[in-house]
Amino acid sequence: MHKKYFVYHGHFYQPPRECPQHGIIEDQPSAAPFPNWNVRINTECYLANGQAPILNQDGSVLKKMNNYAWTNFNFGPTLLDWLRQYAYKTYDLILQGDKESLTRLGHGNAIAQVYNHMIMPLANSVDKKTQVLWGKADFQQHFGREPEGMHLAETAVNIEALEALAAEGIKYTILAPRQAKRWRRLAGKNWRSSGGIDPSRAYLCKLPSGRSIAIFFYDGPISQAVAFEQLLSSGERFLNRICSGFTDKRKHDQLVHVAVDGETAGHHWRFGEMCLAWLFNRLENDPDLQVINYGTFLEKHPPEWVVEIHENSSWSCAHGIERWRSDCGCKMRGDWHQRWRAPLREGLDNLREKLDDIFVTKGREYFLDPWSVRDKYIEVVLNASQSNSFAARHFLPCATGDKVQKGFELLEMQRYAMLMFTSCAWFFDDITGLEPTQNLRYAHRAIELAALFSDQDLESELLVHLSKAESNVTGDGATLWRRIIKPGCDRV
Repeated sequence: MHKKYFVYHGHFYQPPRECPQHGIIEDQPSAAPFPNWNVRINTECYLANGQAPILNQDGSVLKKMNNYAWTNFNFGPTLLDWLRQYAYKTYDLILQGDKESLTRLGHGNAIAQVYNHMIMPLANSVDKKTQVLWGKADFQQHFGREPEGMHLAETAVNIEALEALAAEGIKYTILAPRQAKRWRRLAGKNWRSSGGIDPSRAYLCKLPSGRSIAIFFYDGPISQAVAFEQLLSSGERFLNRICSGFTDKRKHDQLVHVAVDGETAGHHWRFGEMCLAWLFNRLENDPDLQVINYGTFLEKHPPEWVVEIHENSSWSCAHGIERWRSDCGCKMRGDWHQRWRAPLREGLDNLREKLDDIFVTKGREYFLDPWSVRDKYIEVVLNASQSNSFAARHFLPCATGDKVQKGFELLEMQRYAMLMFTSCAWFFDDITGLEPTQNLRYAHRAIELAALFSDQDLESELLVHLSKAESNVTGDGATLWRRIIKPGCDRV
């Protein structure tokens, strides 16, 4: 008899929100009555999922479930670090859930994420590598083991991004079904490309380097219903919908799996965490349907099919990856344009190139291999007390005293150069929003640090591009920079 498995994957993520100058999150009025969005969503979602109640008919609490013990999940590294510092109870529940799943299944529920949610196909090669290495190192720091899977921001993918994952030993990633271009049996020759990919199995993607990576294509209709059709309002209805994903026509062990933003349960849909708790409790001892994670399924069922992907595709843009570089039509508010997206992308791309040139040129004064040292700099990002030993191991012997400080300033410049590409800046509807403003603050800090090494007028060059980024609210990106970004950063 063929077995049935279920995986619920939650992509838990918030963009980094810390002020570049003093490293804390300032008050965000839009998150009221909470001081900022991290605190609000932790209360509504992250903590709630760690202690989700199951109620008796009289409304009393029967038991509480740690949904992280039953959910395949990733937490954005910058978010997880904030939880560790400011929401330690939530943080402990997350780690506890992963440990419980590791004991129960032999594979942990937690997987890694590219470091600061950069759209990987739009990143240059060195940034792709660093994003994977930093995401992997951050995961090891928190969970004490190697990550098996890694979540790509917005599941945005191309072959070079998959190569970056595979090069660091990542076994699998998760994509939307429309991102599959064609597929065939591993031992076959005939490709299929119509009718939609079967999401009930894992697939192998062979890469030009000779490496390969497994890909899971989640069930699109069920995931859509969870995210946007209130499926989390009823545990019974959710269970029935899961069961509808299985079919006797398949002659193999089947996997039904959904992948959604982790914030769906509790933040987007109030009490959604209780629906998940009811579901997991109902299935805990079900002999016919087992809740597992992707790592366990992959061990039990190595891919027997090969897949090729659509280059430059994602789960949240019908136009591929245009949402993060053009006015493609993907937006929240129908009467606003997003013509500002292209000049914002172009301006930051140009700035990144100039920052990279400064880093490589000046970096040779402090490091034997600047890019290799940047890849390892996550050690200091995760633990500042390691800075002296890090410098001793990775700086040139001649780099002492002031030169050590300069070397770290160069590395910080590079850290902000990556943070300014956090994807959320382009996702929403206007350049004056919270997320684009945050990215521009990171750009401002990178420019400040670059000024310690070069007399190039990087700010003026950026403003040329930002002046073309027309806002739906007022002015343009250059106006935003002069009125909000620069005064705010200079004031600190």
